[in-house]
Amino acid sequence: MGEFRIANKFIEDIDYVVKKIEDELSQEEYSKILVLRESLLKLYRERRVKINHSVMELICAKFLVQTGFNVELEHELNSISTDIYAKKGFGSLIVEVETGFVPPTHALDPVNYLRARITSKITRYSAFANKFILATTPYYIMQIPPSLVKPPRFRTQEEINYIKTLCDQYYSNPPVSLEEIRNARLHSIYVVDVDNASIREWEVNEYMGKTALWNV
Repeated sequence: MGEFRIANKFIEDIDYVVKKIEDELSQEEYSKILVLRESLLKLYRERRVKINHSVMELICAKFLVQTGFNVELEHELNSISTDIYAKKGFGSLIVEVETGFVPPTHALDPVNYLRARITSKITRYSAFANKFILATTPYYIMQIPPSLVKPPRFRTQEEINYIKTLCDQYYSNPPVSLEEIRNARLHSIYVVDVDNASIREWEVNEYMGKTALWNV
């Protein structure tokens, strides 16, 4: 019975967001969102998604659909599951949603763990689309290594070695490659306001400047 109530709550929350954004969408855009709603419900039944993450994915999808992209959620790409994969014409982008969740196994090293998780996502995923974007909440300050904000040609060997060591502490199956680190790019940040079902897109250096005091 408890599991049934949780499932119902997931559907209610997703439908609340869908209803909230309906008036902002054309009929064609709204139809695409309904398809993504069904996709999320299927993924939930397969125990592959949770509500906080799914709501943020749906709001990001709305933003992308409105700008002409075709969107897929939890898309498998070269053995990697991306949160959002979107295409428009010959262009593609990947969005990875970061809520700042830390599992109990990393209660004693949360900052380093989160820094490694974000670093690993940028280095592993960014090669598979024209643009790679991180989406987060207004209340979570992401720990992004400054070297990954630079254009790849300005990344030093010392910085590459640091990123390799950081990622290997937590993600070694398979390990991130030096080539992936050399070529990794982060193109922008989506700050997702769930309360208002809206997004502000930040240029990466602007985000880093605003959060510099908290990036330790």
